[in-house]
Amino acid sequence: MILVGYSGHAYVAYGIAQAAGIAVSGYCDNDEKTQNPFNLTWYGSEESDAAKAAIKKVGYFVAIGDNNIRKKVTKKLITGYPSSNIIHPTAVIAADAFIKNPGIMVSAGVIINPLAIIEAGAICNTGCIIEHECVVGEFAHIGPGAVLCGNVQVGNGTFVGANSVIKQGITVGKNAMIGAGAVVVKDVADGATVVGVPAK
Repeated sequence: MILVGYSGHAYVAYGIAQAAGIAVSGYCDNDEKTQNPFNLTWYGSEESDAAKAAIKKVGYFVAIGDNNIRKKVTKKLITGYPSSNIIHPTAVIAADAFIKNPGIMVSAGVIINPLAIIEAGAICNTGCIIEHECVVGEFAHIGPGAVLCGNVQVGNGTFVGANSVIKQGITVGKNAMIGAGAVVVKDVADGATVVGVPAK
């Protein structure tokens, strides 16, 4: 596959792909990167002829951490060629969890328990725990070490910060921001930012 985007988040995606036995041959981005730690071939932007040919031949993964940009790029590419999912082999995913396509990233040490639903374009970052019956919306990002207790609903485009905890049964709206280390004990409205213990 090739990576769409090539910076910090893409480096993690590359590591997951390698661990899962998926060869990564190159990347596309608006500019050729001076820092190229994996010596990947640059194919130009995702709209270049070279990138389109590579995408058609070997597939791709949108390796962009920003939820809005990842969504925009994915929606632009998806019409012709659906993105791959990448799942680290150390992730523990219940057989009856629902990992939807396309473009989901599940990092090392992630636990996804029964009847959880992970929607398209979501990121489940290193070591996060997504308990039973949780729903992670499209293009949401669950940060490293975050814990979603049972039956938590996370809206589309929401960012859940590292080491935060969301109490069971809580609904977090769309495009919200949960600060790192926050403990969320009440529902969070669309577009809201909450921080602290308890989160306010």
